[in-house]
Amino acid sequence: MVSPPDDDVPLFSERADWADVQPLEQYEDANPIAPIFYTAEYKDATNYFRAIVRAGEKSPRVLELTENIIRQNPAHYSAWQYRYETLISLLSSSPTPEASEGLPRLLATELSLMDELAVLFLKTYQVWHHRRLLVPLTKQPARELAFIKRSLEVDAKNYHTWSYRQWLLASCYGPGAAMNEDNDDSIVEEADAIWAAELDFVDAMLTHDVRNNSAWHHRFFVVFGCRGPIAQENEKERLFRRELIYTKQSISLAPSNPSAWNYLRGLLTYTSTPFASVQDFVRPYAFPRGAELGTAPEKRDIVDLDNPPPSAEAELPCVQAMEFMADIWEAEAVAEVKAAPVKAREKVERAVEMWKSLANEHDAIRKKYWEHRIRDAHQALAARG
Repeated sequence: MVSPPDDDVPLFSERADWADVQPLEQYEDANPIAPIFYTAEYKDATNYFRAIVRAGEKSPRVLELTENIIRQNPAHYSAWQYRYETLISLLSSSPTPEASEGLPRLLATELSLMDELAVLFLKTYQVWHHRRLLVPLTKQPARELAFIKRSLEVDAKNYHTWSYRQWLLASCYGPGAAMNEDNDDSIVEEADAIWAAELDFVDAMLTHDVRNNSAWHHRFFVVFGCRGPIAQENEKERLFRRELIYTKQSISLAPSNPSAWNYLRGLLTYTSTPFASVQDFVRPYAFPRGAELGTAPEKRDIVDLDNPPPSAEAELPCVQAMEFMADIWEAEAVAEVKAAPVKAREKVERAVEMWKSLANEHDAIRKKYWEHRIRDAHQALAARG
């Protein structure tokens, strides 16, 4: 139970307006071995809820009852579903005057309540699913985007909030969106503006916290996801270069940020670009300063914007970069094993040394994984040789 009702609120069994309903106990003719000890308030509300569902009643007081249950247990999916069915029934049977937001008063009230509950129960799936069901009724996705922005100020990494934002963008502004079944040009223009602003939005989120993995995931969705494949056909190279530079610069700010390294991997994989193409950038992060060349790091007056180096304060080597370099050497060894077996074995051994360093010193918590990588690389090379 999350939020028990106020002590001043009477039980439904004590209210005259519910006297016509015979509550239905959860265990009518059963004697469970391990009964759940619900609070008196929750037991009272759910007893009346079961009776209402059995009778098929869909009235304004059902909205009050389901709200009471949801506030006590926001994950009660049956209460959410029956609330939605009741709302639909009331909207269709008795149209109400429009509220200030251009919506039927009943729907505007529901949306206002959901604004409150979504913040109270951010990590509850059901509250976000209910909002999804309301969007086709309100037809106001721009309002939802503004609400999501406010919600992310409360919890910038909440999975449900980001998932809902992606669903909203895809469903309302993506190709073939239901919001534009009539091919309204104004809605198409609105969608173009929304997608153009979305990259600015995710830029701001990552500027605030470059380690926000949810924001990185959303960036990939915006650039290459729902709308991406259509928008990028004539500018694929420009997009790739922009995202590559952005990711490299983000890594240089926080070298041990796995989110940015995963984005780099995703970017290269999605565009079928070999990992080896970025090894000049990765290498300085994968070794202690100057260790690869056996010299102290060279001071430079000019910064390579294409390959920004780690800062003077960066803790090196970086685990993610070490893994990246090992992956490059392993891939090159597999590609060269037939034509140059000796060279291929040398590269595998370089990768093995890197994995051993990870297993024994820099990432010992994943020791078993790195040992698996070592065995797998030797077996793969033997099989291809």
